[in-house]
Amino acid sequence: MLDGIKNKNQYKTCNMNEEVELIIEETKDRMDKALDHLEHELARLRAGRATPVLLDGITIDYYGVNSPLAQVSNINTPDPKTILIQPWEKNIIGSIEKAILAANIGLTPINNGEVIRINIPPLTEERRHQLVKQVRNEGETAKISIRNARKWANDEFKRMLKDGLPEDLEKNATETVQELTGTYTAKVDKIMAAKEKEVMTV
Repeated sequence: MLDGIKNKNQYKTCNMNEEVELIIEETKDRMDKALDHLEHELARLRAGRATPVLLDGITIDYYGVNSPLAQVSNINTPDPKTILIQPWEKNIIGSIEKAILAANIGLTPINNGEVIRINIPPLTEERRHQLVKQVRNEGETAKISIRNARKWANDEFKRMLKDGLPEDLEKNATETVQELTGTYTAKVDKIMAAKEKEVMTV
């Protein structure tokens, strides 16, 4: 009888161990997504350098389908100050030009009938400081997402504690998640510092 109870408890602990591991994995996934989102948002900030990411989110009507620019043209950066858009079909070049202007991203397309060229203007000192603020705001948003992931995991561990998770396992799991939080927060700081340096480099 005692052996049966012991085996049952061992089985329960084993299952809970697996559940703890799954929660930690899910927490890492959530923190990874926060980093990915941060990197994507920062890539879209115009830091005075040409990058196709600046045109992300711009779509045109292509035979009745709302299509991203990258799906209807080749987008290149022949030099750090120029974006070159080569439409796959000449008849859509006007639509691409209109879409860029309508996107209101502060870039002026130059259409020569064959390709569209966009010259990236240098940033003013004021604009650089605005961008640094935006970088910090995006970084803070990422840190909030990371802390939310930590809170979610800790709430799950507390729930499991009530369901019989041994206290030492709950403590270890909470410490693991705290370490992850520290690691990912440091990664956010590193990404922000690199972007700030890029923005402030004249």
